[in-house]
Amino acid sequence: MISVKQNDTAVVILNYNGKHWLEKFLPNVLKYSSEDADVIVADNASTDDSVAYLKQEFPQVELVILDKNYGFAGGYNESLKQLDYTYLVLLNSDVEVSKDWIKAPKALLKDPKVGAVQPKLLMEADKTSFEYAGAAGGYIDRLGYSFCRGRIVKDIEKDLGQYNDRTKIFWASGAAMFVKSEVFWKAGGFDASFFAHYEEIDLCWRMKSLGYDIYYEPNSKVYHVGGGTLSNDSPKKTYLNFRNSLAMLYKNLPASKRFSVIFSRLILDGVIACHMLLTLRFSHFSAVFKAHFAFYGMLKDLKTRRIHAEEMPSEIYNCNIITDYILSNKRKFSELRLHKIKS
Repeated sequence: MISVKQNDTAVVILNYNGKHWLEKFLPNVLKYSSEDADVIVADNASTDDSVAYLKQEFPQVELVILDKNYGFAGGYNESLKQLDYTYLVLLNSDVEVSKDWIKAPKALLKDPKVGAVQPKLLMEADKTSFEYAGAAGGYIDRLGYSFCRGRIVKDIEKDLGQYNDRTKIFWASGAAMFVKSEVFWKAGGFDASFFAHYEEIDLCWRMKSLGYDIYYEPNSKVYHVGGGTLSNDSPKKTYLNFRNSLAMLYKNLPASKRFSVIFSRLILDGVIACHMLLTLRFSHFSAVFKAHFAFYGMLKDLKTRRIHAEEMPSEIYNCNIITDYILSNKRKFSELRLHKIKS
């Protein structure tokens, strides 16, 4: 356990070879967080000199040092087991925070019905634009493809105040997630087999199946670099996104919908892969098919972790975001058939 606990809230930054991000952003996190939360860095067995740097330059920051790289999902699970806080803020190392960024989400978390909260997520390089990883709150469509208020596929909106309303969402971004510790563990924590990507959406789905709401809080702003570990053009990211989204569907869908949804999803994945091939993105084409075969290999283990849901949870878009984007040229959240979001 952490030796000196001063607050009921911990900001936990998971680090892997990210000394350059810590140098750039940790002073800002300390400046705007220390009154409201303890700041902790969990190191995922970095091979750079992150730990030595932290001990030298930031002795006030508590460290959790892991014995190996468990990935994003497993790294947080292993780290959070060692902490005893009421509220947790999971923060990427490449995030700049702002004044009072903790207050509004924490106040919202005090509602017993709320499990997790996401702040407004903007680009660090262009603070007038939403950021890919979470924007103004996340959703999934009926086939499990993710999108956000402020980000449809790869089209990102400017922040013009159009999403300044607090609202229920389907998932909160792992780049900056406020969560009750009790609810995090009640839902089972992150699925470590995901390693990285879609683990927060899977977790939020399980929270919702337990009856908790997920919220977006616009009165808290953070600025995310994005792609600090894997760039958005990385074939490995493509692999993890396709594999993990299928695993998420298999685990969380009601039994009555599991076969039809996953079968439809596999077909559309194949269409997307063919488009990648035609656009000469050969490594991404290969990544999609590797993801499918990896998913088949996970099925036996995934069966043991299925939830027993009787119906789909709320805040799912009962259309397909890919066909909306490609065939109907819908580029903004406001252009979607919003009455099709089950609430």
